Amino acid sequence: MTTTQQPSTKEDILQHLLKHGRATAQDLAEILAISPQAIRRHLKDLEAEGSIAHKAVQVGMGRPQHMYELTHKGRDRFPNRYDDFAVSLLDTLAETVGEDQVTTILRKQWERKAVEYRSRLGDRPLGERVAALVELRKAEGYMAEWHAIEPNNGDKVQRYILTEHNCAISNVAESFPSVCGHELEMFAAILPDCTVERTYWMIDGEHRCGYLITPRSRG
Repeated sequence: MTTTQQPSTKEDILQHLLKHGRATAQDLAEILAISPQAIRRHLKDLEAEGSIAHKAVQVGMGRPQHMYELTHKGRDRFPNRYDDFAVSLLDTLAETVGEDQVTTILRKQWERKAVEYRSRLGDRPLGERVAALVELRKAEGYMAEWHAIEPNNGDKVQRYILTEHNCAISNVAESFPSVCGHELEMFAAILPDCTVERTYWMIDGEHRCGYLITPRSRG
């Protein structure tokens, strides 16, 4: 029983850090409903293998707390359908036809993907389309989720947040950051009746990419 439980708990820890960025041992113990001592054993193992790292953070007047977060190695444990071959291929293309041409090729790829997504989402209500889009992204290796933002201050517009906690094309994005701009354009093309804004960006050091989806006024 112990052998099967430990990897599962470690994966739960990694999943939580992937979604929330960082956490203390006490936070994780409460969320996963196991003892702080057991959590610290798992954290020690994960840190020893290089999947997580900790920083001392001052909270209030007490002693600094250890705040744990994923390392690059820890993020690499999550689905990533693109590998070094894709980056190598794009590098070769850049050397052969030039970076501008590669950018054009990548844009064409996203335009094709946008057409595919739109045909699969159809003309359903926006909330249903956002939910369906998240499922399509999950199938492609993204840990994606969404939630609705409750209207406030008399605003009757129902907005949505789409979050991706990992990047299935992270290796490509590091070498060709223009693909991130194409992704934003793609979401805007998929949801033509909405304004799509990037709220979080991994390239800027965030632990996730986030998009705010706001329906346009029909007036």
